Amino acid sequence: MNNQIIPFNKPFVVGKELFYIAQAVMNGGIAGDGQFTRLCQEWLEVNLGCPRALLTHSCTAALEMAAILADIGPGDEVIMPSFTFVSTANAFVLRGAVPVFVDVREDTLNLDERLIEAAITEKTKAIVAVHYAGQPCDMAALLHLCDKHGLILIEDAAQAILAREKDRALGTFGHLGCLSFHETKNVISGEGGALLINDPKLIERAEIIWQKGTNRKAFSRGEVSKYTWVDVGSSFLPSELTAAFLYAQLEQGESINVHRRALYESYYHQLEPLEADGCLTLPCAPGGKPANAHIFYILMRSNEARGELIAFLRERGIYAVFHYVPLHDSPAGLRYARSVGQLPVTQEVSASLLRLPLYSDMTIEQVTEVCEAIFQFFAGTQKA
Repeated sequence: MNNQIIPFNKPFVVGKELFYIAQAVMNGGIAGDGQFTRLCQEWLEVNLGCPRALLTHSCTAALEMAAILADIGPGDEVIMPSFTFVSTANAFVLRGAVPVFVDVREDTLNLDERLIEAAITEKTKAIVAVHYAGQPCDMAALLHLCDKHGLILIEDAAQAILAREKDRALGTFGHLGCLSFHETKNVISGEGGALLINDPKLIERAEIIWQKGTNRKAFSRGEVSKYTWVDVGSSFLPSELTAAFLYAQLEQGESINVHRRALYESYYHQLEPLEADGCLTLPCAPGGKPANAHIFYILMRSNEARGELIAFLRERGIYAVFHYVPLHDSPAGLRYARSVGQLPVTQEVSASLLRLPLYSDMTIEQVTEVCEAIFQFFAGTQKA
C-alpha cells in the first residue's frame, strides 16, 4: 500500500501570486477596487465575453447581489434545484423570497427543464440555473421559459469557470451570472467570487449595490462631484490582496483546466469497465470530455456501498467525499422553501454520489492509484 496520502482537494499555486500581492502592497492601497481588482474584472469581461464583471468576496456575495438586482422581495418565488449549496437558496431567503425546489436530471444532475413549467406561479420571479460540476444546464430551454414567462435567469456558475456551451461561457447566458474562486475551485483566491452582469441595463445599479449602495463608481469616473447613498447595497468588494492572488490564477486559468481535463479523462476511461459491469455510473460527459473538469464523481448502487467504498479508500490514504444533503430535506429548507413533487432523482443522487480526488497539481499516476483501489474494492465485494 502506498503511504502517500491523496487528499480530496489541494489548493494550487501557479507561482506569481506573492509577486502580485507584493506589487499590490507597493501600490499603496490594499482595499478593494484598485489596480488588481480592475485587471481581474477586465480579464473576465474579455475572456468570458460579458459586458461587466464585478469581483466580490465570495460567490455567496455575488448571489446576494443578484437577488437585489433582480428586485427579489417578500413573497416572490425563485425556482432552483435542491441539489445545490446552501448559498443558492440563502441569497433569496434573505430577501424574503421562497425557494421553489425542482428535481434534477438523471444525466447532468442539473435542473430538469422539463419540470419547471409546472412549478411556475404568478409569484415566480426568477430561475436559478446551477451548473453542477461545471457541466451546462440546458440553457436554450431555460432561456425560452424565461422569455415566455417574463422571468429573470440567474446562473450559479460557482463550479463553471471557463466552462463553455457552444463556444459561449457559462455564466453569460442569463441576465446575471455568479462565479466562485473558493480554494476548492479550479481558479482560486482562497475566498472570492464575481458577478457577471450580462444585461447592460443592470450595470449602473450593480455598481451602486457593489459599493454599499453609493454612487462611488460614478464619482471615481468624474461623473458626479461627490458620492452619496442612493440605493440598498453592502460591502461586496474583496481586498486588493485577494484580487492580486486571483489575477495570477486567472492568467493560468486555461492551462489549469487543460490539466484537470486530462485527469478527468483518465478517470473516465480507466473506470469505464466498471460501468460496463454495472458496478457504478460515470458522469455525463460526452466522450468522457468535461466542460472544465471541476468535479469527477461516480454514482454508486446504494448508500451502503458508497460508505463502504469511502472507508476502503480512506484506509489506503485516499480521500473521497459525498456531496450535498438535499436542501428540501434540511431544517431551513423545510422552514423557508417549498418543493414541487418528491424530488426522487435528487434523493437518489444525494445518497449515491461520491466525488473522487481531483486537484490541479494531481498526477495521472495518482489518478491510476485511485482507480486501482476502486477496482480492488469491487473485486473484493464480488468475491464476498
